Amino acid sequence: MSANNSFSIFQYLLAWSVHLFTASGLVSGFMAILAINLGDWREAMLWLILCLVIDGIDGTFARLFKVKEVLPFVDGKMIDYVVDFATYAIIPAYFFYMTGIVEESWRLPLVALILLVSAVYYGKDGMVSEDMYFIGFPVLWNLVVYYLIFVFHLPNWANVALIIFFAILHFVPVKFAYPSQGTRFKWLNIGMTLVFIFSFFMNVYSYPNAHFIFPILAVLCIFHFGFLAIYSTWFDK
Repeated sequence: MSANNSFSIFQYLLAWSVHLFTASGLVSGFMAILAINLGDWREAMLWLILCLVIDGIDGTFARLFKVKEVLPFVDGKMIDYVVDFATYAIIPAYFFYMTGIVEESWRLPLVALILLVSAVYYGKDGMVSEDMYFIGFPVLWNLVVYYLIFVFHLPNWANVALIIFFAILHFVPVKFAYPSQGTRFKWLNIGMTLVFIFSFFMNVYSYPNAHFIFPILAVLCIFHFGFLAIYSTWFDK
């Protein structure tokens, strides 16, 4: 290996394995597409949960195995962006389209809205602040679809309104917590993230007969991060 002779073959293999692990989110996302085509919303969302898990832990592995130092010629962040846009925007938009939770005349316009605002959000400067907050609602359409299908069960008009609301919120300068890296209320946020992951899995796994406590936990997580966004933006000076 000519890039840096101070690293062993084993270190190179570990570094490449981290990049492949990140890229495997695309495979999981593709499996979600297959499940969506079969109308199996539960399996599709379980695959998207796996995408979320991969995205949540690959950075830890990258730091642990010093991937940037070992493979300076491979941009892991760009790989991450490609995977994230597919699994957080494109596939959830397709998921939303296929579920029929809005009137047919609204489906394609709302999908176009989701994809266009997501692309612009990725392109704008200052997507993440220096103190590790997302500025504007981050591209998390997988979670929006999850709540609309597995938690809320709202009428069609309300689903339309929420899609438009979150699309606009991409460009409102509200500070949304980055749970894994922010320092403000870090342990509380990590705790609530664990509650969210637990309720997420249970709501999906037991769909359509989830115990009432799991949707309540999911809504509690929304209130926590929503209140934190308001507090961080306007009151935490």
